[in-house]
Amino acid sequence: MNAVDPSVFLSPGYFVRAAVASWEKAGAARLRHRVFVEEQTLFPVHDRDAVDRDCTSLVALSTYAHEADEVVGTVRIHEPEPGLWWGSRLAVDSRFRHVGRLGRELIRLAVSTANGRGCHTFLAHVQAQNVEMFKHLHWQVEEEVVLHGMSHARMRADLSAYPPIADPAAGFLALARRVPPPAEIPW
Repeated sequence: MNAVDPSVFLSPGYFVRAAVASWEKAGAARLRHRVFVEEQTLFPVHDRDAVDRDCTSLVALSTYAHEADEVVGTVRIHEPEPGLWWGSRLAVDSRFRHVGRLGRELIRLAVSTANGRGCHTFLAHVQAQNVEMFKHLHWQVEEEVVLHGMSHARMRADLSAYPPIADPAAGFLALARRVPPPAEIPW
């Protein structure tokens, strides 16, 4: 936020953690709707499915005065069978995609959380435009598929690159990578 334009705000840091508060869970649901229904039109009405009943939602929260302020990123993880984990519905608010690390930090928390819960295999269906980012994060393509009319790759994470996290609710602080120059304030 600045004195000239209060809508311009870049949080200096982001909490990345499991969604525990009701406002965090509701914010994650709203963000998923904006990204997958409104922006990408992958789903006609909503993106909710049976996985939502038994998943762990993870969020990236912008901070304001060192307090969590708004859900700006989310991903969910679930374990359909013992040791097999899936990540899905990775979304970052369009206003915060320029930060450049929120998606990566959510992926790190997702895989590390599953690793801390006994994961032997972590998979995700990744949209084609994000495959290279996942490869840089130690993921391998297993198969190319089309889901909801869009090209995806089923990918597998290299678990050795993701140290186990026992308490995802504690999460971590991710600092913003790019900070825009200060705006000139007219006197």
